[in-house]
Amino acid sequence: MNVIRVPARGPFHHEAALAMLTAHAIPCAEELDGTTYRRILDIDGAPARVAITLDPQGATASVDRTIDDPRSLAALIRRWFDLDTDTDRIERQFATDPTLGPLVARRPGLRIIGYPDEFEAVATTVIGQQVSLAAARTFASRLVAAHGNPLDGLRAFPDAATLAQLSVEEIQGCTGLTHTRARTLHEVSNRWADGSLLHNLPAADARSLLLGITGIGPWTADYLLVRALHHPDTFAPADLVARRALGLDQKAAATRAQEWAPYRSYALLHLWTDAAYL
Repeated sequence: MNVIRVPARGPFHHEAALAMLTAHAIPCAEELDGTTYRRILDIDGAPARVAITLDPQGATASVDRTIDDPRSLAALIRRWFDLDTDTDRIERQFATDPTLGPLVARRPGLRIIGYPDEFEAVATTVIGQQVSLAAARTFASRLVAAHGNPLDGLRAFPDAATLAQLSVEEIQGCTGLTHTRARTLHEVSNRWADGSLLHNLPAADARSLLLGITGIGPWTADYLLVRALHHPDTFAPADLVARRALGLDQKAAATRAQEWAPYRSYALLHLWTDAAYL
């Protein structure tokens, strides 16, 4: 077994990270127990069961087998949990803001918790459009149960190439999604079947690519810029949780968020966390 320590740059609000992971965890694919999160990851071209324990100083990953390059897994975890970001600098900017000041004081070291895989981020976000988190988890768990490869009591989230082989009707049948949502997931699977599309794209280009997919609108594109690309300066004015937290309509929320540039993604994260996670 390999054990890898990945320290955070500055404080890490690991409780908020665990709360977000718990809220989105897919049954049969992800497990949480106290401060430890477990799932299957593709490492060195083969599946491995990984346990990641979070604490105020960073993360410790335990892998169930020997791996060739622990540095690649450490880099993945650093990006996934946003551990290289200087949150002190962001929080100093927000400290005097009447909305964000109390939130950053309450939760220093809040970081953008992303996904270990770009396709999984896009697919699960499409599945979760316009439904509750509980419903999204149910739909995703059905997909994983039907097409995810098993390993030691868990199943891997199916890759794009696997889902691209399914018809829209097969996706709808195994998940219970609407035909419209199943069609979008089918298109996404086909587009991502050959690998990542968003990685290294400028934010504006990534957003345009996403908006060019039938069934993906502004909220989904903005959400993915934050959680899949870790873009630091994206706000989602269409997000209902954020607008309720601000007490503003969509246009006014977008205007208000301009004051938080160039860290609007972190402002959004503080609003989400306070309202929905912790």
